[in-house]
Amino acid sequence: MVYQGARPLYFITFNTHFRARTLKSKSIHKTFLEFCRNAPEHGFAVGRYVIMPDHIHLFVGVAAQADLSRWMQALKSVLGKTLSGMGIEKPHWQEGFFDHLLRSSESYEEKWEYVRQNPVRKGLCATPEEWPYQGEVDALRWL
Repeated sequence: MVYQGARPLYFITFNTHFRARTLKSKSIHKTFLEFCRNAPEHGFAVGRYVIMPDHIHLFVGVAAQADLSRWMQALKSVLGKTLSGMGIEKPHWQEGFFDHLLRSSESYEEKWEYVRQNPVRKGLCATPEEWPYQGEVDALRWL
């Protein structure tokens, strides 16, 4: 689904507890996608994302009535259940999350370029396209 003029549009990052490298997993990726595909039912649209071994970057459009903090808490909870099922003990997450309100299409593209290059900068792959834990749930288009 394409969301034209998604606003406000946030760039979000959240980290594992003590930056534990526990997120590089098909199970985590699947759980993340399932959760994000249901986001519109709760007033959110998830655009592009990259799941790194110890943190996640994502772009989120937020409806006026939606509570971003509560939604992020739910996302962490769902991912935490998958981590627990993989035998990874709590705590799974650092407190809170970083959110940056994007103010222009240039900011969106600049942030996305930074995010998509993250696995390359970290030596996890040679090109961004090779990283399997990334994608786009909904097309967020800035007008």
